[in-house]
Amino acid sequence: MIEYNGENYESLIEKGLIAIQYYATWCGPCKMLGPILESISEERKDLTFYRIDIDKYRAQATEVGIRSVPTIVLYRDGKEVDRVSGYQPKEKVLQWLDQNK
Repeated sequence: MIEYNGENYESLIEKGLIAIQYYATWCGPCKMLGPILESISEERKDLTFYRIDIDKYRAQATEVGIRSVPTIVLYRDGKEVDRVSGYQPKEKVLQWLDQNK
């Protein structure tokens, strides 16, 4: 899992399957989801995971329409495929990823 540090967003999502978790340090469900996504990112080499702190990068979160955290947005070759909000157990996240391959 890669922490977003202000890089060009379009270049992050332009190639391949990319999952971006929007989170906040004060968010309890985000803290619970973090280790799950970290584990999946180590298991699944077919996609790249990024994390974006909405308090540090509020403009970026607003631009893509993030209304609550945690939210995971899935992109394929620069286009949004799907998004899911709220805490999800690992099995649900894996199912969601498989449905949107």
